[in-house]
Amino acid sequence: MKKKLLLPIVIVIVVLVGLRLYKGIVGSNNKKDRGPSSVPVAVEIKPIQKGEIHDIAVFTGSLEPRAQFVVAPKVAGWLKQLLVDVGDMVERDQVIALLDDEEFAQQLEQDRAELEVAKANAENSASDLEIARREYERAKTLREKQIASASELDESEAVFNASQTKYKVSLAQVAQKEAALKAAEVRLSYTKVRAFWEEGEQTRVVGERYIDEGTLLQVNQPIVSILENNPLTGVVYVIERDYPKVKIGQEAVITTDAYPGRKFTGEIVRIAPLLIESSRQARVEIEVPNPDHFLKPGMFVRSQVEFARHENATIVPFASLVKRNDKEGIFIADVQNLKAAFVPVTTGITSGEMVEIIEPAVSGLVVTMGNHLLEDGSKITLPQNAAKPQDVDSNATSTDAIPGVPR
Repeated sequence: MKKKLLLPIVIVIVVLVGLRLYKGIVGSNNKKDRGPSSVPVAVEIKPIQKGEIHDIAVFTGSLEPRAQFVVAPKVAGWLKQLLVDVGDMVERDQVIALLDDEEFAQQLEQDRAELEVAKANAENSASDLEIARREYERAKTLREKQIASASELDESEAVFNASQTKYKVSLAQVAQKEAALKAAEVRLSYTKVRAFWEEGEQTRVVGERYIDEGTLLQVNQPIVSILENNPLTGVVYVIERDYPKVKIGQEAVITTDAYPGRKFTGEIVRIAPLLIESSRQARVEIEVPNPDHFLKPGMFVRSQVEFARHENATIVPFASLVKRNDKEGIFIADVQNLKAAFVPVTTGITSGEMVEIIEPAVSGLVVTMGNHLLEDGSKITLPQNAAKPQDVDSNATSTDAIPGVPR
């Protein structure tokens, strides 16, 4: 009896559930057919502007000296006196250190004395050569008169030839001693260690000191480093997206935390022809004039580079951009009828919180908040302080340039 009552109840339940599902599906389809929801969406709006927009990128990096080298001795010796220290200005070819020169001076005197000996030997050889020449000439004359024998002529000729050879050797010895003397003079001059460079400014600065007075220096052991700080080189790294935009000759505005609010102007002078594989970045060098020497090597800097500038551009807040059916666009607010219309757009420069609309030509008010809930034709409700239609001038031009966006 219970089984007979249970079957009709189950059938009734199944029929009710089926009807409920059917009504839900039909209601959903009818809702889709009706288009946008009839419930107004609360939104915020802002006017579409006309103004100037910049494509500006900010790159970070460090300052490096334009030139840097280490001053080191060419000869070994005790450091007798160090004439400069860190931060001192030095001029081209200035003596910056003195080595103990006693041994080199003594060697110079010895070489000078040996040169004098060689010159005296050369004079003596010249005198012997002249005597041998005259004797040879006399023997030839006597032989022509049949007074001297052939053996006497041969003997005088041999002596003359030997004298010539000896004289040549003495001259070579003089040249050798002169070269040794010059080498000794050069070695003695090396005890005065100089800072020398060819290009750039006449004056540079000492960056680091590596040793103290009294140190026994070896050949090429660093003493100090010399820096050229005007101009400096700003080294930044550009990501792959911005690499095609960077060009030699572009102006760069340099800022640093050491001088808040102060800007320095530089110029891009070198661009690496490759990107580092590990970071996908390329090295870019910026020449930064530094006549007052405010900037120092090693400072962290931000370099602002303007890639493009568009005047009288159509500008909307970046927050107004949305996607519908894989199309990027904005919702234009119709404040008279309280509706929103979706307009697909092509964007241009993005700068901070603003973006340029290249096409189509749009004006009026754009939805900046709540647009993620909208569809084309959706009803909207506005806050009490929303802009009125008469407050919007579609031809208004912004007087302030849009600030750059750090990359």
